[in-house]
Amino acid sequence: MGNQEISAQERPMDKEREEDILEDISNSLKGFPRERSSLIPVLQMIQERHAYLPPEAIKMVAHHLEMMPCEVYGVATFYNQFRFNPPGRHPIKVCLGTACHVRGGDIILENFERKLGIKEGQTTPDREYSIERVACIGCCALAPVAVVDDTVHGHMAPSRVEGIILGHKIEKERKEREISPRKNEGGTR
Repeated sequence: MGNQEISAQERPMDKEREEDILEDISNSLKGFPRERSSLIPVLQMIQERHAYLPPEAIKMVAHHLEMMPCEVYGVATFYNQFRFNPPGRHPIKVCLGTACHVRGGDIILENFERKLGIKEGQTTPDREYSIERVACIGCCALAPVAVVDDTVHGHMAPSRVEGIILGHKIEKERKEREISPRKNEGGTR
């Protein structure tokens, strides 16, 4: 888990966004009793509202519930529902359930990691992509499976990984080109 923590710290959030998140968490904590039994509901609320648990949120929760931050972190790391890095704009979930594992799901995961330069559980520095391993997507007949954004990619082959990422980059560049001419239209007549 050490690599994940370092990665999150190496990519500090936009300060204004971070302040907004922490202010929201602070205001939300007021609605929870100052009891240990509130810990999981509090963490779930933060995860639901912000898609991950910022490091500062762990400290805030610990203070509110009169616990040590290491206790809060210990509970949060026990459950795989909690994330400690902000998700990318294009979340990638690679299935490693039995059918997908047998058909090379681990190779698909390795290819996404290699192509994006990050490990499972991390987010790219530009926050475009995050990779997550999941136990089952429920599409065993299409194994191996990856879900990118909300699109299920069945019968994944290692060669398709690059194509999926390239497709997103091309689409992003196309959108940027559409926006750029509009900016220039106003003053060049």
